[in-house]
Amino acid sequence: MDKQLYEFSARTLQGKKISMDEYRGKTVLVVNTASNCGFTPQYEGLQKLYEKYADKGLIILGFPCNQFGNQEPGDEKSIAEGCLINYGVTFPMFSKVKVNGNDAHPIFKYLKKSLPGFPTSRIKWNFTKFLVDSHGYPIKRFSSSTSPEKIDVFLKKLLG
Repeated sequence: MDKQLYEFSARTLQGKKISMDEYRGKTVLVVNTASNCGFTPQYEGLQKLYEKYADKGLIILGFPCNQFGNQEPGDEKSIAEGCLINYGVTFPMFSKVKVNGNDAHPIFKYLKKSLPGFPTSRIKWNFTKFLVDSHGYPIKRFSSSTSPEKIDVFLKKLLG
């Protein structure tokens, strides 16, 4: 695995291009999100993880995706408002992306290649999570049904 997360960039919900190099040295949790999903309440748990570990080097990056059941139909403004108003999200949120197919965002192509799922590398649903170590290498993939609380165990080991 010669590539690192730092080689990619993405646009925030506000349209600003951000290089992932800004997160060099941090432990990163990349999540494909949706506002109208049964797993949407995970935003709350993700925010708690962020608050608990941000000062120890954790950054969570949310990428809204509308590829699963049309559960993220809104525009960037409505996504931002929903995250903040409903869940108090303060971690970075990015513009809506595709996570599967030829048009998948390069970050998700990279993450899926690095940490293929079972039986295929396709992301199966919203709130799939990828943990990237502080050197920029993906180390663990979590399914949609893995709650943020269960990820806390891994973060405790990594971040102390």
